[in-house]
Amino acid sequence: MDIQRALLITGIAIVGYLLILSWQEDYGDLPQSGERVAEQSASPSGSSTPKANTDQAHVPDSGDVPDAPAPQAQSENVDARDRPAGEQDKSDSSVIEVTTDVLQLEIDRRGGDIVRLALPEYPRDIDTPDQPFVLLKNNRARTYIAQQGLVGEDGTDSPDGRPTWQTERKRWSLDEGDKRLEVNLYLQQDNGAEIIKRYTFERGSYRIRVDHIVRNRSDEDWQGALYGQIKRGGSDDPGVRTGLIPMPTYLGAAYWTEDTPYNKLDFGDIRDDGLSTTQPGGWIAMVQHYFVSAWVPDANQSHSYEALYRPDSDRYLMRFISPSVTVAPGEEKVLESNFYAGPKIQRKLEALSPGLNMTVDYGWLWFISEPIFHVLVFLQSGKLDLFGIQFDLGVGVGNWGVAIILLTLLIKLLFFKLSATSYRSMAKMRKVAPEMNRIREEYKNDRQKQSQELMKLYQKEKINPLGGCLPILVQMPVFIALYYVLLESVELRHAPFVGWIQDLSAIDPYFVLPLLMGASMFLQTKLNPTPPDPTQAKIMKWMPIVFTVFFLWFPAGLVLYWLTNNLLSIGQQYLITRKIENEGV
Repeated sequence: MDIQRALLITGIAIVGYLLILSWQEDYGDLPQSGERVAEQSASPSGSSTPKANTDQAHVPDSGDVPDAPAPQAQSENVDARDRPAGEQDKSDSSVIEVTTDVLQLEIDRRGGDIVRLALPEYPRDIDTPDQPFVLLKNNRARTYIAQQGLVGEDGTDSPDGRPTWQTERKRWSLDEGDKRLEVNLYLQQDNGAEIIKRYTFERGSYRIRVDHIVRNRSDEDWQGALYGQIKRGGSDDPGVRTGLIPMPTYLGAAYWTEDTPYNKLDFGDIRDDGLSTTQPGGWIAMVQHYFVSAWVPDANQSHSYEALYRPDSDRYLMRFISPSVTVAPGEEKVLESNFYAGPKIQRKLEALSPGLNMTVDYGWLWFISEPIFHVLVFLQSGKLDLFGIQFDLGVGVGNWGVAIILLTLLIKLLFFKLSATSYRSMAKMRKVAPEMNRIREEYKNDRQKQSQELMKLYQKEKINPLGGCLPILVQMPVFIALYYVLLESVELRHAPFVGWIQDLSAIDPYFVLPLLMGASMFLQTKLNPTPPDPTQAKIMKWMPIVFTVFFLWFPAGLVLYWLTNNLLSIGQQYLITRKIENEGV
């Protein structure tokens, strides 16, 4: 019995320690708001273009490319909050507004950059459903924009400046019934070449195809290379909730390589080492809680990838540079790429590029979190993904809280045999507790003889003294894996359950579920045999209180899982205990 309690407490401590280590590994180097790093030299990768693909063409960086115009000075509280698309820059004639069913964005004609992007399907706050979450923006509070252009001998972008593109109108929208929308920007170069920068949007899609169409109407070859970059300041993640115990989530860059499909490159890594590599296909991304932006160049070419930091402006850059191309006189070529900006929906990211779905980071227990997520989606929606094909079986319950309860029941059934064996062992120990106390009292001065007699009793009654630890130890990895699912899956963002619980990914606002969970743990302790050691007995009495305080700050969905599991365990344990105690009566 002493061994059982000691192992139980040790197991919980080890799992908690591993969870803390995992947090530190994944999220321990996040920059704070307003962080400024001392002046330092450029990262080892430098600002020059890698030799592999660009013939030393100069790519504009934060020092060369003029920032998109910031809005006029406003009060901090207004500037820091997000406004409807176009409101802040209506006086700026260089801004083009584009609206689809899932995107609201602004494109600056100077450079053709996306300087603001909002997601109307995802409210900023649960209390403000009409105000969309703004992913990209460029103002005094935050810089986070997507840039792309052409560099090289005849490129549109150079250290001397960037072009101002022409367009047919300032406002574009995807009309009802249309499946796609094309927004064309035009540039006539002095050498006679005509460039069309075409943004293509599709209904229901967060993928934006960006093509540069080069029509060489001159008498000489046109040469240039496509580049794309994401520029972000060092501000905090606006999608992370703050509070007494904030949830740690990754904020930083990520990229793909042939050897490792998902590589993290946090802001500290960019400052210290940067990045310079050449890879076939691939992608670069900026990752934050629930949302991601990513450039995905042509998968059939090799591209140079760089990460840079500019201390003078506190800007982080992730960029790709494609191979240089030659367009003969009279020819036309299309330089293509894709830009994704939106929620981290795994199937959409995976369809866009291999490894991009891994920006939904389930941590070191991903192999448990992945099936848990897919089972939850199936229970909630009735939709099942098999080998990239989605089947809609139409049997979903339509409520994520109910889905979590059903998931708990499935997990309980999966470990039913193990739990039954454990509870049977605990019930037998409870039944023979008087005999165990007699042996301890009789041989209290002879520990070796006491252990021998206890082992004989265990063998006679077929009791496993370690059996009570197994259910909790087995469930701990499942518990942590579910925590990552609730933390990382955007599908559970603002997901309601019932009554006062309108967001399962946030804490219970009135702490009802944690208090019920604590009460269920207290009831469970009453079904367990009382530890003979007074110190252990006190520890077990305090465990429900400690866990209740601990769970006050966990997502409501996670507490719902633990509460449901406790209630099912209580029912199973009660029935087995009654059966064992009635044997031989």
